[in-house]
Amino acid sequence: MAMHAGAEETTALLISGGVDSAILLAHLLERGARVQPLYVRTGCVWESAERRAISRWVAALASEALAPVIDLTMPVADLYGEHWSLTGRNVPDETTPDEAVFLWGRNPLLLLKAVLWCQMNQTPRLALGTLASNPFADASPLFFRQFEQTLHSATGQRIQILRPFAGRTKTQVLALGTDLPLHLTFSCLAPVDDQHCGACNKCAERRRALQTLPDGDPTVYARGAFELVGQHSDPLSGGG
Repeated sequence: MAMHAGAEETTALLISGGVDSAILLAHLLERGARVQPLYVRTGCVWESAERRAISRWVAALASEALAPVIDLTMPVADLYGEHWSLTGRNVPDETTPDEAVFLWGRNPLLLLKAVLWCQMNQTPRLALGTLASNPFADASPLFFRQFEQTLHSATGQRIQILRPFAGRTKTQVLALGTDLPLHLTFSCLAPVDDQHCGACNKCAERRRALQTLPDGDPTVYARGAFELVGQHSDPLSGGG
């Protein structure tokens, strides 16, 4: 979806610290938008490392049009219980398919909190870094259309959900960020002392994507990529 916001307008951005939302933040600023990043904490094990990465990214961009990050909470412990996303145990490794990292209802929960914040703070747009390759039903165009309509029916206020990268692949999005400090981004399910573990599903996805850059993958992993092939151990074992 195209975005044509003027400098006087504010667009909220649901930011995760990963490559896609980080590049989208820079993209929105380049397009002249004032941006209000929103980070929603749910209790997942990677959030502290993720949040620190967001702070580093925001500091690196250093734009007057960029508002301080607002932290929201949407705890899921009462729903997820002993799920790996909360315990850090048996985290899906690099051999697992995308379906292994699906978190039940995560997109609706994050969106609900972010959209309600937008409604209550007169912010008419919420941007997401969703890509064309996202395989899950709660990232489909139909889902977003219905979600917008449902919230409008419930509150009487309409918030436009922008997905500027919805028609792009990861490679195409990375092409927009080749001059950005992508090593500051973070996308790992089992951080080791704020480093990427190098063993989880998300680290594998990150490595495959960033290796396509002209200078390769700038990420420092807690474990070397080559010693991970075929391993199925807990990515947190041996870490801090």
